[in-house]
Amino acid sequence: MTETTKILAEMNDRSREVFRRVVEGYLDTGAPMGSRTLTRSLSEKVSAATVRNVMQDLEYMGLLGSPHVSAGRVPTQLGLRMFVDGLLEVGDLTSDDRKRLDDTLGDNTADVTHKLDRLGSALSGVAQGASLVLTPKREAPIQHVEFVSLSPERALVVLVFADGHVENRVFRPPPGQTPSSMREAANFLNALAAGKTVTELRRAMETEVQARRQEIDSLARELIESGAAMWVDEGDRTERLIVRGRSHLLDSGPETEELERIRTLFDDLERKRDIAEFLELTEEGDGVRIFIGSENKLFSLSGSSLVVSPYMNADRKIIGAVGVIGPTRLNYGRIVPIVDYTAQLVGKLIADQG
Repeated sequence: MTETTKILAEMNDRSREVFRRVVEGYLDTGAPMGSRTLTRSLSEKVSAATVRNVMQDLEYMGLLGSPHVSAGRVPTQLGLRMFVDGLLEVGDLTSDDRKRLDDTLGDNTADVTHKLDRLGSALSGVAQGASLVLTPKREAPIQHVEFVSLSPERALVVLVFADGHVENRVFRPPPGQTPSSMREAANFLNALAAGKTVTELRRAMETEVQARRQEIDSLARELIESGAAMWVDEGDRTERLIVRGRSHLLDSGPETEELERIRTLFDDLERKRDIAEFLELTEEGDGVRIFIGSENKLFSLSGSSLVVSPYMNADRKIIGAVGVIGPTRLNYGRIVPIVDYTAQLVGKLIADQG
């Protein structure tokens, strides 16, 4: 029994009902709940003064707070955690939500990344929050590498893997690249790439560049190093984090301070800080987990909540995760089955692709 569920078990029926209705009212409207409003909805007929006393006790316990003087109460982070642990009623996935998620996988493309991207967009729309999809890193050997200049400031790297998978990634090349320097860079990589994964190629490339640094044109070397940095993040991770649905957070009309925290969150995400943390959040067991506010490192700056679930390959190994992030007053009972079902869809997609 967790500390929060222990506190809940020790509360009497009146305190528990007052607490539950304050939290449900906050999750529904985002507004503080006053004693007079609460009195009209309680199953037990009691005075507003009695309800105020109960709310004061709950505030003393750290479960409720007053955002303004003489205002109603809202749940604290501890209160939300207790509600999620002990009082949350998880609903069923609606047929409409299920269909919207299923339809994203119905096209004929074999590109898994494209399908995950579409699924992330659908998850964002269904959940009305920002969606996160951590894709599994690709460990198939590389068959061919090619650089294509799109403009002076944009280039495309094409990675063809031995299993037939193709990835196209746009990046910003170092200044002064020419078609010949790009060809030289590609030829250099292809000479090293045979039978190697992206991670192995990176290591071999670093060794080779160091040994032949004087032999390689300086612009080609910069291109190689720039491309490698894009392929493999710190710690030799090659996961890609897909973020969809920013507008669901940014257009929801929060106060200026909250909006700034949300922007801080997405600045962190776009820099891909602590991507490993996202996956690690799910590694303590199967199923959906809920992180509220500062309970997790990745989103502590934003004051947001995260509902996340791992997905597994055919060998039941956790290889990625999907989630929904939003304000702490998320409709947790609705979001949990949506995230759970999406994780199942992704796991099946990965398994079907072999």
